[in-house]
Amino acid sequence: MSNLYGTMAKDYEGLLNEAERLQQELREERDRLRLLLDVNNLLVSRLDYPELLRTLSESLQRVVKHDSASVALLDRSTGQLRLEALTYTTVPGVVEPDIVLTLDGSAAGVTFRTGIARVFRKEDLDVFVEDSPPLLPPSLQSLCCVPLVTQRGSLGTLNVASVNPDAFPPRELELLMQISSQVAIAMENALAYQEMTGLKDHLAVEKEYLEAEIRLEHDFGGIIGHSPSFRRVLQAIETVAPTDATVLVRGETGTGKEMLARAIHNLSPRRNRTFVRLNVAALPASLIESELFGYERGAFTGAASAKIGRLELAHHGTLFLDEAGDIPAEVQPKLLRALQEREFERLGSTRTQRIDVRLIAATNRDLEQMIADGLFRSDLYYRLNVFPVHVPALRDRPDDIPALVRHFVEKFAVPLKRRITTIPSATMEALQKSFWPGNIRELENVIERAVILSPGPELRVPLADVSPAPPRSPGVASTHVAQLRLIEREQILTALRECGGVIAGPAGAAARLGIKRTTLQSKMQKLGIIRPSF
Repeated sequence: MSNLYGTMAKDYEGLLNEAERLQQELREERDRLRLLLDVNNLLVSRLDYPELLRTLSESLQRVVKHDSASVALLDRSTGQLRLEALTYTTVPGVVEPDIVLTLDGSAAGVTFRTGIARVFRKEDLDVFVEDSPPLLPPSLQSLCCVPLVTQRGSLGTLNVASVNPDAFPPRELELLMQISSQVAIAMENALAYQEMTGLKDHLAVEKEYLEAEIRLEHDFGGIIGHSPSFRRVLQAIETVAPTDATVLVRGETGTGKEMLARAIHNLSPRRNRTFVRLNVAALPASLIESELFGYERGAFTGAASAKIGRLELAHHGTLFLDEAGDIPAEVQPKLLRALQEREFERLGSTRTQRIDVRLIAATNRDLEQMIADGLFRSDLYYRLNVFPVHVPALRDRPDDIPALVRHFVEKFAVPLKRRITTIPSATMEALQKSFWPGNIRELENVIERAVILSPGPELRVPLADVSPAPPRSPGVASTHVAQLRLIEREQILTALRECGGVIAGPAGAAARLGIKRTTLQSKMQKLGIIRPSF
């Protein structure tokens, strides 16, 4: 009888063990089904992929124990994988490391290249030098990498890592393979949403910029000029416009350099994309970098939100850098890199952005002299000076003045309610003989004043506005210029001494003299003023 009870007890114990085993399998199956349901819910509830990874990691942890999870996505511009998002089970939040992984130097890269899910153990991972923290836990023993594939192709890999050397048995690898297609779809949706959001932000900034441009009143609706010297400029523009070559437009202030830059853009294949301009001289030196490259939220005090820079705004279009000679020395190497490598980073960001921008620069500065004085990088100069266009001064193209005068008369007569039909020949002759140090901009202002002062049909130009050309005698001219230079030099030296050599700022010499910092630096260069002089 005792043997019978013993046998029954053993059978009962065996049945209990079998029941517990079945219950455990049911629990595991339940957890697997719940995980599949969670992943399905992720497809419609998570559109931000760092948040998607965090939620996915939390769901996986109930079935597949791990210490970190990450997503590596293909960067189609480089053909490499980029580690985009990373979570640690012991640390809250999502890390965005933005690390490049080669297809041969990392476990994720090998998995992506072969398209085969695989578990890598410690001895396998020792050969992958790129798989180091923060990609993996410091005491990593196992790494499971699963390809993320959709109908559109391979997207990247899902990676889970553990400090347990026996982690990720076959049934867990099979589970990860089962959910990988769903995860891939969720990732693809999240990336598409991110791209759409970025495009929406870009279009919003572009719309705001273009609306501001429409409100601006440019010098001309079209190009006016038939003199031989100006025709050569137009021929040069017509030649270079269809290419993507960088153009450097040089000439005195007021000669219409921006108008010519717009003509190059309008004649180029990029005519239907944005023409973005940045007047370097109009901005404080401290703001030029952020305006050019943009910045992320919190990049500096006062950066409450991210901002798209002019380079990013001009993607696929044209960037016009006016007064390029005023680019600060600290910004010049960053601009050079953006032009050479076609990539940049916003301030406060480690994410490299690639750009396709056609650059047109303009300056009235003597860049060669600035290079000699150490104020402008020679390598940036050669990058800008690919195709130079020299715009002649208005005094060197007097044959174009009559057409310009008639254009400005028509431009101002209607809004000023004047009906001017006659321009006396003596007036036109005087305008053609004027020196025009302010070039076309000065001529425009003179004609606007003349229209205001002409109540009748005849244009009346005040004699004070028509300055004859300076004397041609070399001796008289040089003496007069030398005296002016001497006086100007002494005034600048006095201001510098009183300010202790400080140039910029409210207590600097530029403010004392009532001129801009860049103007003072230019005058100091031309007059040979260096620090030991004061």
